[in-house]
Amino acid sequence: MYKDLFTVFGYTVQTHAVISIIAIIIGYGVALGLTRKTIYYKHIQDFIFYAIIGAIIGARLWHVFVFQWPYYSQHPLDIIAIWQGGISIEGAIAGGIIALIVYTYKHKLNFWEMADYLAPAMMLGQAIGRVACFFAGDAFGRPTHANFGVVFPKGTVAYSYYGSQPLWPAISWEIQGDTVIFSILLIIFLLARKRLPKGMIFVFYVFMYDAERFMLEFFRGDSPRYSGLTGGQWSAIVLTVISIILMIYLYVRRRGSNQNKQQKAAE
Repeated sequence: MYKDLFTVFGYTVQTHAVISIIAIIIGYGVALGLTRKTIYYKHIQDFIFYAIIGAIIGARLWHVFVFQWPYYSQHPLDIIAIWQGGISIEGAIAGGIIALIVYTYKHKLNFWEMADYLAPAMMLGQAIGRVACFFAGDAFGRPTHANFGVVFPKGTVAYSYYGSQPLWPAISWEIQGDTVIFSILLIIFLLARKRLPKGMIFVFYVFMYDAERFMLEFFRGDSPRYSGLTGGQWSAIVLTVISIILMIYLYVRRRGSNQNKQQKAAE
C-alpha cells in the first residue's frame, strides 16, 4: 500500500492520480467498445471531456457539502483546494449525469439510450477508481476491535484517524461489489438491452450501486454521521428511491408507447 509512487524533479506522483487516470482510460475504452457501429461511437470521443469536467466538479462539491460540510463551513477557502484531496464517487456520478444531460440536449441525442451504453463503463471505472482510494488510504473502514482487518501505513488519512488499529476492509468490499455489478450490467447489456426500455440499464446501475453503498457505509469510518447515518447513506437512500421511481416511469412509458403503436396499426 503506497500513497506515493515516486518523485520526479521534486514532484511526487501519487498512486491515487495514476490509478484514477487508468480507470478513466479503461472505462473510456469499454464505452467505445459498446458503442462501436452506433451513432454514439463518435459522440463518446467528444463527450469524454464533458464527463471528466462534470465528474471532477460534482465529486468535489459532493464531498464538500454532503460529507465534510462542518469542516468546510469553517474553512471556505479550502473548498477550491481540490489538490489537497477530497472527492466523492457519488458526486462524480451526479456530475457526469448532468454533463450527459447537457451534451445529449446540445446534440439532440437520446439521453436514456446513450446512458445505457455508458452504464457498464462507468461501473468498471468506479471499481478501478476505488483501488486508488484503497492505496491512498483516503477511504476506509471503522476499527474492527479485533485482531483482523486492514492496517494502513503512516502518511495515509486512515492512519491519521485510527493509527495502527485494524479496520474493516470496506473499500476492498466495494471494489469487489462494483466488479460484480459491472459484470451484471454487461451481461444485461449484451443479452437483454433491446428487450428493455431505454434507460433501464442505466437506472438499474444507479440502483445497484447505491444499494451496495448504503450497506457498506455501516462499515465506513471516514464520514461524519447525521441522525445515525453517514452522508453517503442519506445520498444512497435518495438516489435509490429516485432510481425505483424512474424504473417504473420507463416501464410505464414504453408500455404506453407500445399501446399507441398498436392502436395506430389497428386503425
